[in-house]
Amino acid sequence: MTVANPRVNSPVNPGSQSALRSRNEQRVLATLRTHGTLTQAALARSTGLSTATISNIVKSLAASGRLDTSPITSGGRRALGVTVLEESEIAVGIDFGRSHIRVVLARAGFRLVDEIFEPLPIGHKAESTIARASTILDELCAKNGIERTQLVGAGIGIPGPIDQRTKTVIRGAILPQWVDLDINSHLQDALGLPVHIDNDANLGALAQITWGEHQEVANLCFLKIGSGIGSGLILNGALHYGFLGITGEIGHSTIFDQGLICRCGNRGCLETVASTSIMIELLSRTETTPISIETIFERALLGDSATLRVIDDLGVAVGHALANVANLINPEVMVLGGPLAPLGELLLSPIRRGLMRHAIPVVGENTTLCMSLLGDRAEALGAAALVLRQLEARL
Repeated sequence: MTVANPRVNSPVNPGSQSALRSRNEQRVLATLRTHGTLTQAALARSTGLSTATISNIVKSLAASGRLDTSPITSGGRRALGVTVLEESEIAVGIDFGRSHIRVVLARAGFRLVDEIFEPLPIGHKAESTIARASTILDELCAKNGIERTQLVGAGIGIPGPIDQRTKTVIRGAILPQWVDLDINSHLQDALGLPVHIDNDANLGALAQITWGEHQEVANLCFLKIGSGIGSGLILNGALHYGFLGITGEIGHSTIFDQGLICRCGNRGCLETVASTSIMIELLSRTETTPISIETIFERALLGDSATLRVIDDLGVAVGHALANVANLINPEVMVLGGPLAPLGELLLSPIRRGLMRHAIPVVGENTTLCMSLLGDRAEALGAAALVLRQLEARL
């Protein structure tokens, strides 16, 4: 008796292979929408597909004009970067700072369309600043021929701790005028878009693994040194929020038992010895008017001893605080951002000394410390990334 082979005699669904290929293509596109430009090897790891399958899909989608490929450097080696092209949706990223606002437009695949940076007076009010953000957004859309219907949402960066339950700024923030306001409603009404609000340091961290050179880093700490000091934590490839969403407040870690009273109410916080405000105050004491950050850069490059001493003291204190973070979560990379980034090695060197002095030796030796390559736009780019990452859930 011959038993029929069901694989041979059963009718074959002619669409099964094409359906599988279509699903795999959609998986590749969704991954690129979420993570931006990736190498083919990184795509294989992220999607779980074989390198041969990825190679075939990339060739097909590139030929149809849906993907772009170009040589990039990944991990010090030359590789082929893959970027999604076909999307028309536009994400908005808005960074509200203590004395500035930056609005960016970005397409899926993490391609910057345009941006506007504008200084603001210290102590600016939420209502007027939000209204200004809406006007800037209109200007960007008109300039680039973008319809409002193309905007899928706005990511919002605020320089202060955000209670993720209520999306409100809590007390002790750099923008005290914004504390306890229903910012979510104000922004949605003004922009006419879904909004996603987060702390600016969190968004700076998100930018490093989407727009920056650390796309394949799973554990990263981003430190922003400005008028305040905050950090964003990437753990196992995702932002870490903790219980309330109030994480990374490294600026309020106590470095000295005695010292200045911090705006949070404690004494001896890192912000009281290592913020740009403290630098300016210390170096302006012999001046008739307060000096600027740009003046500090100029004097540092000229070797001014007082300026270099202040930078050195700041760096060692920051390194001490980062050592505590490194000992606790053991990140692969610690990235520094904010207005002091142009100091480069002049600031990194004392931070590295502080880190090595206070970290467990094996942790300190294996933690990469570097400056962000995204400059002062990191937080706004991270805000746009917050929106772009929402697109994957729709696919």
